[in-house]
Amino acid sequence: MNNQVDAPKKERSRFLIGSILWILALGGIAFFYQLGSIGLVDETEPLFVEAARQMTVTGNWITPYFNQVTRFDKPPLIYWWMAIAFQTLGVNEWAARLPSAIAGTILTGFCFYILKRFVPSKIAPFLGSGIVALNLITLFFGRLGYSDMLLSACFGGSLFAFFLGYASNRRWYWAFYALMGFAVLTKGPVGVVLPSAIVILFLLWVGQLRSVLREMKPLLGTGLFLLVSMPWYALAYWQNGNAFIDSFFGMHNVERFTSVVNQHSGAWYYHIVIVLIGFFPWSLCLPAAIINILKSKWREKPRSEQLGLFALVWFSVVLIFFTIAVTKYITYTLPLYPAAAILVTLWYVHHFSQPKQSWGLKLTVYLSVIVSISFGICAFYSPTWLDDDPSMPDLGFKIQQAGLQHVAASIWITVAIVGLILALRYQLRWFWAVNLIGMAAFIWFFVTPAVGVIDSVRQLPLRQIAQATVEEKLPNEPIVMATDAFEKPSLVFYTQNPITFINRARLIQPYLEELRRDGKTESIAMITTPTALKGSGMKPNQYRFLQQYSNYQLVRVPIRPSKK
Repeated sequence: MNNQVDAPKKERSRFLIGSILWILALGGIAFFYQLGSIGLVDETEPLFVEAARQMTVTGNWITPYFNQVTRFDKPPLIYWWMAIAFQTLGVNEWAARLPSAIAGTILTGFCFYILKRFVPSKIAPFLGSGIVALNLITLFFGRLGYSDMLLSACFGGSLFAFFLGYASNRRWYWAFYALMGFAVLTKGPVGVVLPSAIVILFLLWVGQLRSVLREMKPLLGTGLFLLVSMPWYALAYWQNGNAFIDSFFGMHNVERFTSVVNQHSGAWYYHIVIVLIGFFPWSLCLPAAIINILKSKWREKPRSEQLGLFALVWFSVVLIFFTIAVTKYITYTLPLYPAAAILVTLWYVHHFSQPKQSWGLKLTVYLSVIVSISFGICAFYSPTWLDDDPSMPDLGFKIQQAGLQHVAASIWITVAIVGLILALRYQLRWFWAVNLIGMAAFIWFFVTPAVGVIDSVRQLPLRQIAQATVEEKLPNEPIVMATDAFEKPSLVFYTQNPITFINRARLIQPYLEELRRDGKTESIAMITTPTALKGSGMKPNQYRFLQQYSNYQLVRVPIRPSKK
């Protein structure tokens, strides 16, 4: 009798241990493996990381600074977590990216929990959490020091918490309000506007807006939300006045929606393309998965069975909102990927119970086979067109030298072959396992090594020239980066010095003339390129060559005669 009673406990324990190991394995493959093996990636990552480092230097945890200028692009939650990691683990790339990796793993675990609670399938939580972690866009931002993965964890966590409150325990509503507050502390008003819109539209669709709002106690919930989110905004305004309001709310929120900011423009279908590529290979299942939800009679089912409808509203609102926004950027749609993972998971689970293969499943698998073959062919020939970027010279040769084009081609051709075998055996519904294993292999054996190669070509020379600059610069000598390319803010982090950026060669001489008129410095250490030096019109006798790494040169330019 005791053995019969203990059996379910043992089974639950085994499932719990297996679940934890699965989530940790996903987090390890997608986020933690080789996390700090490459340098900071220009141009955006160093802006976050250096602002966090500056907090540890200045002790000012209210006003973020980059390169001696206030940086109100984003609220401070990501800076705080990075700064804590720096103080605990030291100032390095691994510590800078740790908050993103942890956020990605937590989001993966939260998705697992939701699917375990509300989908009657043992495979669903494992599949759904795997889809959340193993896609290109989540992989990218879960391994970089941006604020976006932390936003996705807070944003997605708030919506998961709402559904848990809606479908099971109302206490989860408090987590919904608190996590929205943290989302606002991560990226601003979008952290409350979009989750609120998603919840309201969902409740309107199911006809339960009034009853659920009463359950949610919105007045008390708003108080909790404000308690979490508002103190920093009040302190930032107290320290910076209208400069904070104009920069944060004006330029970095309203203007991003109504006009193009930082040259981040794109066609109206920009984010649709990003989702198709970034959510690959699962994006090929999305059309059929959405149709599956629309065909189901979700409104007639109990709350606990409305997860698919909620995910569809979540996915649609985020995609439509950022499609309307004028500024386009690859990170903006990251919060919709958990919803997309749920939609695809429910679609696969639906086919597990079907005796026949639907046309939607057949079409999706055959399309996946074609796309996998195309990916394999493109990967095989990729070295021939990877040398076009001047910031990454010889990248194609390096990829070919490492044999990575053969690795990627082998993975996707294998995925296609196995998919065809499943089609011939009428076992298409198990194609999810092929995609899951194929994506994990692609990340482990191609993406991670390829990123290392790209770093050696694109970012390593910048780190080397930064180190040379620190060694060569004279006391109180200003550092200038003058090129015909985008600014490289990683130099500020690696030199730990302020840097003046000049991104047009024709502006170098006027800048030097201004320094000569000012007469406050004897010389400058200038990081430049042969092309920029030539374009500036400077003669070899006007500067002293110090060091060179790849295309980057370090020269000393005299401004006025030394007093010695």
